[in-house]
Amino acid sequence: MNGLLQSVIENIVFVLEFLGIVVLLFLAAFCLEKLAQKKRGVTEPIFTTRKMAMIGMFSALALILFFFEFPLPFAPSFYELDFSEIPILVGAFAFGPAAGVMMEFLKILLKLFIKGTSTVFVGDLANFVVGCSFILPASTLYVFHKTRKNAVIGCVVGTLILTVFGTAFNAVYLLPAFAKLYHMPLDSILAMGSAVNPLVTEGSIVSFVAACVAPMNLIKGGVASLVTMFVYKPLSPILKGQGK
Repeated sequence: MNGLLQSVIENIVFVLEFLGIVVLLFLAAFCLEKLAQKKRGVTEPIFTTRKMAMIGMFSALALILFFFEFPLPFAPSFYELDFSEIPILVGAFAFGPAAGVMMEFLKILLKLFIKGTSTVFVGDLANFVVGCSFILPASTLYVFHKTRKNAVIGCVVGTLILTVFGTAFNAVYLLPAFAKLYHMPLDSILAMGSAVNPLVTEGSIVSFVAACVAPMNLIKGGVASLVTMFVYKPLSPILKGQGK
């Protein structure tokens, strides 16, 4: 009974920490967007009724793409690639970084309502934080100076941060958390990497994330950036209510 109570308390604390991270990232995005507006001499509300409707639509699109996951030949089966960041990046370019963080959160929230969690929220937190590490810097750089050049720079910087942060986050937090969650030795998880990728040294978490996680994040950020560059300009007038 005491063990069950302790487990419930730990889960509640984790959920509260999760929500705290969401609030902090949203506030950071909100403040950066306000600062960008001040620098550009623009005064407009961060959220309008139309923006909220579009945020809901892009979050739903992201959720649909989130369910289409692809296995990777260089990583264990529990790592799968999805492209849910594409509509979120397009939406964040159109409506700002605060909207980007909100879309990341709504994507996870909708997923939890539909499928629940199989990782006691650990995987869901990871997906949200890693997604924000891409969306937030990319859209922030763009919102300060809305040019194609800045959009490209934002995408490159966002992809690099996603790759570095996502890789380090897996090594420092995610893999140890999964090992603890599933009562599985960390070495057993690392062995799954060395079984499919010859670049993974047995028992080395650094080689595991460098050979399995970093390429996945690089592909994810690169594809999302390329697609956004192609579709954002023709979609931009429609998204902002300036076209038919």
